[in-house]
This record gives sequence, structure tokens and C-alpha cells, in this order.
Amino acid sequence: MDWKIELIAVPVTDIDRARDFWAGLGWHVDYDNTVSEEIRFVQITPPGSACSIALGKGISPMEPGSLDAVQLVIADADAAHALLTEQGVDADAVDDQPWGRFVRFRDLDGNRFTLQQLPAWSAAQRA
Repeated sequence: MDWKIELIAVPVTDIDRARDFWAGLGWHVDYDNTVSEEIRFVQITPPGSACSIALGKGISPMEPGSLDAVQLVIADADAAHALLTEQGVDADAVDDQPWGRFVRFRDLDGNRFTLQQLPAWSAAQRA
């Protein structure tokens, strides 16, 4: 049986500001709908990903900024770091480890994300 992660709720204070932040990084805004005064759902997908994030009102009990340690795999840590800093995101320097190259950053609300460039030996196994 397959178990696929499809959606991660990201708690934010300002939905429009958060939507624009991710769209500014090149993520696709798939869906933005206000269901009622209590519920608004925005789904955004990173390029190449089968998993999306959800921003909104009435979709999660988490406090803005409380999401920690979402990890995304990228092809090039240096390019990702450059994109983030060009967009004004305060990203940590590239962290080289034997198991990959990492870039860590927080969104506008303080939710933490980690980007990992897989090492050549690991990326070759996935191909």
C-alpha cells in the first residue's frame, strides 16, 4: 500500500502575504478559495513536488510560526540560497555535510524550512 504525503498545513498570520511570499519564490498557487468567514484555503505547490502546502484560516490549530523542520530536496543548494536571498529571505549559509548540502530559512511567520541538495551517491541511487 502506498502512503503519500500530499499536503502540509503551514500556520500563518496573513494569508495574502504568505501566499505572495511563496509565489515570489516560484511556487505555484494552485487554489485560493474562501469557503466562509471562518474558512479560507490556499494550496501552493513547489516546482517539481507532489506535495503542496496549505495556508489559510480555519484549517489548522497550530500557531503561526510553530511549524518546524519541513525539508525539501533541491538540485542546487547554491542556486536555492541565491534565490532566497535575492527575494529578501534571511537564509543561513549553505551547510556542507557528508549526507548533503543544506540551506535553512524561516518564512515571514517564523516557520522553519530546510532545503537539502542530496550528495552524489544518494542522488544516483534515486535515479
